[in-house]
Amino acid sequence: MRDRVTIEVDKGVADVRLSRGEKLNAIDGAMFGALAEAIETLAARTDVRAVVLSGEGDGFCSGLDMAAMAGGELAGLDLSARTHGAANMVQQVAWGWRTLPMPVIAAVHGVAFGGGTQIMAGADIRLAHPSTRFAIREVHWGIVPDMGGFALWCGVREDCLREWVYTAREFDAAEALAAGVVTRLVDDPRGEALALARRIAERSADAVRSAKRLFGAMGSAPEAMLAMESTEQMALMRGANFREAVQANMERRRPVFRDA
Repeated sequence: MRDRVTIEVDKGVADVRLSRGEKLNAIDGAMFGALAEAIETLAARTDVRAVVLSGEGDGFCSGLDMAAMAGGELAGLDLSARTHGAANMVQQVAWGWRTLPMPVIAAVHGVAFGGGTQIMAGADIRLAHPSTRFAIREVHWGIVPDMGGFALWCGVREDCLREWVYTAREFDAAEALAAGVVTRLVDDPRGEALALARRIAERSADAVRSAKRLFGAMGSAPEAMLAMESTEQMALMRGANFREAVQANMERRRPVFRDA
């Protein structure tokens, strides 16, 4: 996996990097497998409280490695097979970040094209350098975005998405910010993302994971959402991290939270 994706964990923060920088982190068969494996690994870790996702080299991800695809690396893949819950293997490398129990912060620079734009969309929070270039390129190749983008782009301005998908044209970071594709623009996306992840890691992992579950259910019927809020809150209030937060506040000290 390390020749495509690396994971380093420090004090509750997982620093995940696409490590094919010499190819602008283009997605070949091995990259698909490594990303799916990384997501599976992180899902099982109770000591990780936040994830930072970035790319080595000059760009976040340039999308599909078309030379590898032309060589038949994904030939015969059954896209109808739900291999990862609701997702197929191709969708999992983007959708899977949204399903992780802990928050994921994407740090984007250089380019985020095609599948790279969809992988970025799987993050809870997306920080981008002001010079980053974006494109939803699939129609250029005679196909449609199929790595979970349409499910992940809820909340992005639909008219902007339609233009970008139909034309496959590049758009800049200012357009991406205005349409809600990225959260904010920063000069040091990875540094800012790591700092933000460390702040999240200082909070109760139970509460943060509970909040992510609630975000994942947004859009459900109001009755279901209200009941879920109550269920999550009751579980948290019975937990050790809630008691620690209250005790630390009374003692005027920093709380020491347990892992989830």
